[in-house]
Amino acid sequence: MNKLALYCRPGFEKECAAEITDKAAQLEIFGFARVKENSGYVLFECYQPDDADRLAKEIPFRELIFARQMIVVGELLRDLPPEDRVSPIVGMLIGVVDRGGELRVEVPDTNESKELMKFCRKLTVPLRAAMREQKVLMARENATRPVVHVFFIAPGCCYVGYSYSKNNSPFYMGIPRLKFPADAPSRSTLKLEEAFHVFIPADEWDERLGSGMYAVDLGACPGGWTYQLVKRSMMVHAVDNGTMAQSLMETGQVTHHRADGFKFEPTRNNIYWLVCDMVEKPARVTSLVINWLLKGWCREAIFNLKLPMKKRYEEVSQNLQSIQEALATADISAEIHAKQLYHDREEITVHVRRMWSAIPGRRDER
Repeated sequence: MNKLALYCRPGFEKECAAEITDKAAQLEIFGFARVKENSGYVLFECYQPDDADRLAKEIPFRELIFARQMIVVGELLRDLPPEDRVSPIVGMLIGVVDRGGELRVEVPDTNESKELMKFCRKLTVPLRAAMREQKVLMARENATRPVVHVFFIAPGCCYVGYSYSKNNSPFYMGIPRLKFPADAPSRSTLKLEEAFHVFIPADEWDERLGSGMYAVDLGACPGGWTYQLVKRSMMVHAVDNGTMAQSLMETGQVTHHRADGFKFEPTRNNIYWLVCDMVEKPARVTSLVINWLLKGWCREAIFNLKLPMKKRYEEVSQNLQSIQEALATADISAEIHAKQLYHDREEITVHVRRMWSAIPGRRDER
């Protein structure tokens, strides 16, 4: 199996291809990306037979921005016989995967492929049984073993492969399944909730998303992101010239500042979170967040960067590099990750966590 399949948002195949080509070249692994517009996935075919497996191990999945999932696959299985689709799929995996821990039968996130979902659910049970019989899967699910993927791109046509459980998306199709809260002011609330799931390990939520923390939401109105912070019992300074949802104001946890988010300066020195979902040029938002981080006004930040129509991967890379260089110059150690989330559209979400800094009298995380 010498190919890497990467799921992505339909319409962002070129960005996903540019990113995997760049990351592979950094490891001196070479190949070419196959891109079909609006397909919801990219294939990166390696020139050397074992290089796809190496990429799946050595490229940290967390560092991929446009990929929702990363799996090693072989040749496309075409025209699977309706009377027995199970045997060819299992046969493709014998000798390739030994005792995988989980089976996921998936499709691209496109309107056309969604019609295949019912079929995939129906196929999963007999396929899982056959894989267990042939020792491709363990008798019980095991989160430490490789995940077996069967990726249908059309009726009777699928890629078969695997991902490493410690270096993949834990979500089916790479998509967290979140329910829109009926009392939230806007659907944008799901962006921040998904960001928490993607960027912050579940066992650290109590420490890093804890009750009583102080947060600032720039460009807050009507309060979709503030809602997530209030839900976690934080005290929120919501900054926006617009109107906040009355339901949030009635909680007593929100202070509304009618001000420009680019000019606002906090008066407290114990703000933990900065969140920002303003419709502005990415370079301007990046500069704003860098200022907050350099001045020690927050410890963690989650913000969205709206992307241009062209050269989106280049734009993203440039802005992330600006953050990294500014913090390094100021001797501030930080974790920086970015992802195009399922609930994002023409944008990506960035997370920065300050670990320690050289600012006198301040020591963050250690």
